[in-house]
Amino acid sequence: MSNVAQIPTSFGHELRACLRCRLVKTYDQFRESGCENCQFFNMDKDHEMVGECTTSNFTGIISVMDPTRSWAARWLRIGRFVPGCYTLAVSETLSGELQGICEEHNIPYVPPKRS
Repeated sequence: MSNVAQIPTSFGHELRACLRCRLVKTYDQFRESGCENCQFFNMDKDHEMVGECTTSNFTGIISVMDPTRSWAARWLRIGRFVPGCYTLAVSETLSGELQGICEEHNIPYVPPKRS
């Protein structure tokens, strides 16, 4: 796991959020280096995984410099992730297959709350 996530190089329509940890980067950044929190998805090696593991359908962005000390990071349940930009909420869930990958690696997955 990297110490710091890449910061998005653009804040336009090309932004995507990881469906498991909610890290926000551009599509190209996910293709190049994957997700710093979810390296077991191998998005940097299998580019089809970028489309399956990320979404452009999310709400809000928060930048977190020190997740362990940030009350907002703890409230959003991202306090154990690397510093970076995160979405406040995603609207989609991981597929059953990808949830199985999380289970295989003993990684918790919390689906988004439905309102």
